[in-house]
Amino acid sequence: MASVLTYLSAARLAGVVETPRERSLRRYRQFAARDPRVLLGIDPQGAWGEPELLGLMARRCGVSADPRRRSGPDVIDPARTLAALDAFAERLAAAARRHAPVLFGTGHPRSLLGFYAALADALSAAGCEVLTPAGGRCVDILTQFGLRTHRIDYVRRVALVRETEGGRPGCEPGAHCHSPLPVRVVLEAAAAAGGPLPELVVGDHGWLCGAGQLGFEAIGPADSDDPAPFVGQAEGAVRVVVPLDDGVRSSHYLPLTRYVLKRACLSQ
Repeated sequence: MASVLTYLSAARLAGVVETPRERSLRRYRQFAARDPRVLLGIDPQGAWGEPELLGLMARRCGVSADPRRRSGPDVIDPARTLAALDAFAERLAAAARRHAPVLFGTGHPRSLLGFYAALADALSAAGCEVLTPAGGRCVDILTQFGLRTHRIDYVRRVALVRETEGGRPGCEPGAHCHSPLPVRVVLEAAAAAGGPLPELVVGDHGWLCGAGQLGFEAIGPADSDDPAPFVGQAEGAVRVVVPLDDGVRSSHYLPLTRYVLKRACLSQ
């Protein structure tokens, strides 16, 4: 366990991370104002003002609770990350035991695709059906450049979106995306086809929050500048949120993959 904690800090997955404090505070302000760009599909029920959000993120992530600290890098408590990874592994193990259908999706394909793909392979080997509905379906997503059409795609059974025009069509590994619209389209397509529907959704950003808000068991990672998953967890919409930097080099997640699979008794 000590070695995992050391690794989390050394790889900048937790501890002092690359996420700027200024960006985190800006996102908290936007969430408090109910900006849909940072809600990620969560429909908050509580009165989440900036002080409440900062307190929540301090408790769940380990960021500084001092509102006077306005700059510098953010901090994520490695012990909180490790505890959440254990809870994350427990949910994977439970899904494997009941051979549950599962869905994987990411808005961070450059960093997290390999992490999810390894988990998908392990759950498939354990007898779970890894779902891939709505492949090729298009969805219009509001981005910083305006409304853009994206196509839902699957890489190694992990859902992601690609821009169809005005970007780099067919680029690997996919587009960075916060929107909950893709997971809604995917779940609607699965229901329209007569199922099965996922008993567990594993993902980040809109995939995590959008599925959880619709009542699906949802687990996944979130950075210190994304309060929505943590609010969703606090209100019962999201089951497990792992606080970590979600944008580091993809190879840095490999030890976490091995740790989670071992804890879930899914190691090959």
